[in-house]
Amino acid sequence: MNFDILVNRKNTDCIKWDGLKEIYGKDDILPLWIADMDFESSPEIIDALINRSEHGVFGYPLISAKIFEPFIEWNKRRNGLNIDQEWILTCPGLVTGFTLGILAFTKEGDGVMIQTPVYPPFHSSVKNNNRILIENQLIEKEGYYTIDFEDFERKIRENNVKLFILCNPHNPVGRVWTLEELERMAEICLKYDVKIFSDEIHSDLILKGYKFKSILSLDEKYKKIIISAMAPSKTFNIAGLTASMVLIPDEDTRETYDKVRQSLSIGMLNIFGLTALEAAYRHGEQWLEEVMSYIEDNFDYMISFIKEEMPHVKCRKPEATYLGWLDFRNIYPKQDDLNDFLINKAKVALNSGLTFGKQGEGFVRINLGCPRSILEEALNRIRTAL
Repeated sequence: MNFDILVNRKNTDCIKWDGLKEIYGKDDILPLWIADMDFESSPEIIDALINRSEHGVFGYPLISAKIFEPFIEWNKRRNGLNIDQEWILTCPGLVTGFTLGILAFTKEGDGVMIQTPVYPPFHSSVKNNNRILIENQLIEKEGYYTIDFEDFERKIRENNVKLFILCNPHNPVGRVWTLEELERMAEICLKYDVKIFSDEIHSDLILKGYKFKSILSLDEKYKKIIISAMAPSKTFNIAGLTASMVLIPDEDTRETYDKVRQSLSIGMLNIFGLTALEAAYRHGEQWLEEVMSYIEDNFDYMISFIKEEMPHVKCRKPEATYLGWLDFRNIYPKQDDLNDFLINKAKVALNSGLTFGKQGEGFVRINLGCPRSILEEALNRIRTAL
């Protein structure tokens, strides 16, 4: 596919482009913020949706076994996972998925731990459900993030933590946690009987030289505490079709989770989401390889540009995702000043780092899932404004 093509997304009820005025206060700025791509999805997915729409009847769908067969095969082939279909519970999205986990495995006043800086709904879902938000702050050194394991265990021990929401690959810092890191976190969680809910929505967006390891790849002894959640939404740019899966190997854990899911009548997916899910994992691999190659080139271009043209801005190439994490602290250590500069002077819309946690102050997240010309324009605007 030609990912240089500019697809006009304006006036399509697209939050990335049509929501600028509401969110940033102006609509004459270039959006590289929310995590969806400006590329058309896989042609096979589009064709499957067209074929389904032409049937003309859109009644209640049957979530049949064949829908998940390509997903199971995909994960066996690409990630070495042996997923049993009975593990799979559907939900509209991963935010819904881990919010259900909060409701299922904790009660009001319990601690729920996250690793900051991290995806903003990790914060809000905990607080909105009257749980105590516990932060295990990642250690940053020259743009590379690692886990503070001593703090990890201490926070669990001292704060009645019952659930740990893991982001793997990590949004926004781009780490793909190693098997050794996953095992060390799981061992601590097992010691204190803490459930791990692993948001693995970016697990197919792995850059060259790295290998994704799911929480599901851990030893059998961790079975009772591990939960994974995956979806085709980021991978194939179909977030608007709301089709996600929560994978729970342990039967008792799955029953506990499903009781909450059923009590809230959450789980039915729409016809088009199911159609896209099956088509994506059955036919979308070539498209994914092509789009990841393009995104890899976008990262190489951006990092070279920043090094040569904006040396006071720091950025390390991530291990996964199409999201860059830009460090402006040498120029704008205060987030309000940085946001004002980007919106009103550079006229670009990026995600404020502070929304990911206080460690994100002076950072912004940039979305590289776009044609090169848009990325070039955004970087040139920032350079000129500086």
